[in-house]
Amino acid sequence: MTDFYLPYNKQLIPRAKELRQNMTMPEKKLWSEYLRHNSFKFMKQRPINNFIVDFYCAKAKLIIEIDGDTHFTNDGIAYDLTRTAILESYGLKVIRFTNHDVIHSFEGVCQAIEKALEIPPPPLNKGASIQAFRK
Repeated sequence: MTDFYLPYNKQLIPRAKELRQNMTMPEKKLWSEYLRHNSFKFMKQRPINNFIVDFYCAKAKLIIEIDGDTHFTNDGIAYDLTRTAILESYGLKVIRFTNHDVIHSFEGVCQAIEKALEIPPPPLNKGASIQAFRK
């Protein structure tokens, strides 16, 4: 359990549930073939702030977004940039893949996620490490 709290709009919960029930083919593939069985726990369609992110791992503070065609319009690109900046302001890391990436480069997508999940160890307290060594 963590003390880390992310705000969310409770009005988005019904929509998030609906999206969980109706995931896109690339989202289903990534979930069923990789994220669902990952040693890190992921949540599908998680409300954060006024957004619903595709996948969220609290331990790694990682958001994974799978982008379809609507993300590549001028409006979609601008919206995603703003959205990403807001999510990153909470200390979250956002990584994005296209539908095409998930379908045609699945192994590469999984490798990129593995790399993003590499959590550096917390810095050692010098006094604590010396004490541990002396024991």
